[in-house]
Amino acid sequence: MIYPDPLEKTIDCFQLFPGVGEKTAERFALSIMELDEERVNEFSENIKECKKKLHPCKICGHITDKEICNICSDEGRNKKIICVLEDSKSVFNFEKIGNYSGTYHVLNGLISPIDNIGPDDINISSLINRCRDLKECELIIALKSSIEGEATTLYLKKVLENENVEISRLSYGISIGAEIDYLDALTLDKALQDRKKIS
Repeated sequence: MIYPDPLEKTIDCFQLFPGVGEKTAERFALSIMELDEERVNEFSENIKECKKKLHPCKICGHITDKEICNICSDEGRNKKIICVLEDSKSVFNFEKIGNYSGTYHVLNGLISPIDNIGPDDINISSLINRCRDLKECELIIALKSSIEGEATTLYLKKVLENENVEISRLSYGISIGAEIDYLDALTLDKALQDRKKIS
C-alpha cells in the first residue's frame, strides 16, 4: 500500500464512478485535502441527500425527490406523447434541447437475453398501462441503436400492436451504437424532429 489508508479508501470510492480510473480518482481524493472542512461536509451531505431523497417517479420512472416528477406534474406537457428512454441521463439531455413538450418514460435498462434481462426486469409494464389508460398516444422510441435497443423496441411494438398507439423512433442520422447521453443538443433535436413511424 503506497497511500495512507483513508486516502486509499477515498480513491477506491471515486473509482466506483463510471469513467473514473485510478489516476483521476487519485487526483479527486487529493483535491479533497485542499478543501476546507465546511466544503467537505457539504459535499458528503449532498451525496447522502441524493441517495436518501431521490427515487423513481411513480408515473414515468424518472428520478425525482417528489412522488411525481416535475415533468409529469406539468399541465403544459402533452401527456399523449411519451418519449421512451433507457435512463434518466437521457431525460436531462432532451430537456436541455428546450423544445420537447411531451412526457417521458424511463425504462431503467434494456431487454438483454444474454444478460438474463427480460421485460419484467425493466420498467415496461407501467408504460403499457400508461398507454392503455390514455386510450390513444404516440410513443417516441429513443433507445440506442444496439441489439438490446432493437430487442426492446420490437417487444414494445409487439405488445402494443392491438392498442391505439402510434410508435415512432428517432431518425437515425444518429450513428450506429451512439449513446444518447453523448449526443449534442443539435443532433438530438434534429433526430427528434425527423422521427420515423415504425411500420
